[in-house]
Amino acid sequence: MDQQKPQMCLVGDWDQKPQTCPMGPRGDWDQQQQKPQICPGGPSELKPITSEIKSIAESVKIEVEKQLNRTFELYVVVACKTQVVAGTNYLLKIHCGKDEYLHVKVYEMLPHAGSVRSVTSATDGHSLDDTF
Repeated sequence: MDQQKPQMCLVGDWDQKPQTCPMGPRGDWDQQQQKPQICPGGPSELKPITSEIKSIAESVKIEVEKQLNRTFELYVVVACKTQVVAGTNYLLKIHCGKDEYLHVKVYEMLPHAGSVRSVTSATDGHSLDDTF
């Protein structure tokens, strides 16, 4: 009798290697090494850059500048993923000049808690090709 390996969902923080889903088996890379299936609680696929996403990035620009101790003349969102938690994490890749990009994680509370946004991490020195 053939034994199949258990299928596991891949999740992880935006700048770390994927890990197995704590929710248990959900999916795996298929035989052609395609994308992993999305797991509840994991980050989404890339989202279109909407005016709402641009607004979220702009609303935390000063906080990002303070955390990184620098200012940015160029500050343009080029990629976004979201993660539903007890609120929403917005995982943003922001072009800040020449070949440099920021990785910014913004947490937005649920509406009943005031929808307050805060930067939970911001790192600079990334390239366009760096995964997040």
